[in-house]
Amino acid sequence: MSLATAERAALCAEFERSGPDRPTLCEGWNARDLLTHLLVRERQPWNAAGIVLPALSGMTDKAMDGYASAAWPNMIDDLRKGPPAWSPFKVGKVDEIANGAEFFVHHEDLRRGEPGWEPRPSDPGRDGQLWNLLHTQARLLFRRSPVGVVLARPEGATQVVATGFGVVTVTGEPAELVLHAFGRDAARVEVTGLPADVEAYRGAPTGI
Repeated sequence: MSLATAERAALCAEFERSGPDRPTLCEGWNARDLLTHLLVRERQPWNAAGIVLPALSGMTDKAMDGYASAAWPNMIDDLRKGPPAWSPFKVGKVDEIANGAEFFVHHEDLRRGEPGWEPRPSDPGRDGQLWNLLHTQARLLFRRSPVGVVLARPEGATQVVATGFGVVTVTGEPAELVLHAFGRDAARVEVTGLPADVEAYRGAPTGI
C-alpha cells in the first residue's frame, strides 16, 4: 500500500477521533481548518494556488470559507473517498508523489497539536517509504542550509542532502526526519556537529 493511501485512511480516522476543534501544529489552525485546507487542495485545485502564492491567498481563503457550514462527518467522508475525477490527484502517480508527504505530515500536525503526544510505533513499510521520500525531496527541503547536512537513521543508514562549508548530522527515525525536514519543531531528532555549524544550521529554515 502506498504511503498516500495508508496515510489518507489513518488521517481520516484521526479526524474522527479528534473532532473539529483540536489544535494542530499549523499555527492558527484547528482540525477543521486543516481538513478544509486538504479538501480545497484536492477538490478545488483551481482555488488552491493561494496555499503557495500569497498574492492569490484571497481566492483560497474564499474557497475555505465555503466549508464553514459543512457537516464535520461529511467533510471526513469526502477526504476518505479520495479526489474527484477532475482533480489531478486522481492520477495514481500524482497522488503517490504529492500526497504521501502531505498526508503524513498533516496527520502528525493533528496528532502532535496537543501536549502528551508520542510517536507512532515503527512500521518497516511506512518507514522505508518515508526514507525514500527524503531521498527524492530532501535537497529541496534543506536548500537553505548554510552548512552541509547528513540525515542518519539510528541503525546507521545515511544520506547527504546538502553540501556547504561545515556539516551537521541530523539523526532520527524516518518519520521524525521527515517532520524536521518540513519545518516541524515537534520532531525528535538530534543535531550534531561543531558548535558553529549547529548554530548556523539552526538559524536557517527548512521546508518548502
